[in-house]
Amino acid sequence: MVKQKACKICNRIYEGDTCPKCNSKESTNNIKGRIVVLDSEKSEIAKNINIKDKGNFAIKTR
Repeated sequence: MVKQKACKICNRIYEGDTCPKCNSKESTNNIKGRIVVLDSEKSEIAKNINIKDKGNFAIKTR
């Protein structure tokens, strides 16, 4: 089972070496909470935390 990581720059949760959204290699395994955004234009939560893409995001990274 592959361990998922969260990008420290954009908070996207992903598997692999680099973040698919911002191409950063700064990642962490220590996250607090998860948000799954299906439609960022209609989601009030996505607007409040400034997410413009769909996908899995960490609420807080350490």
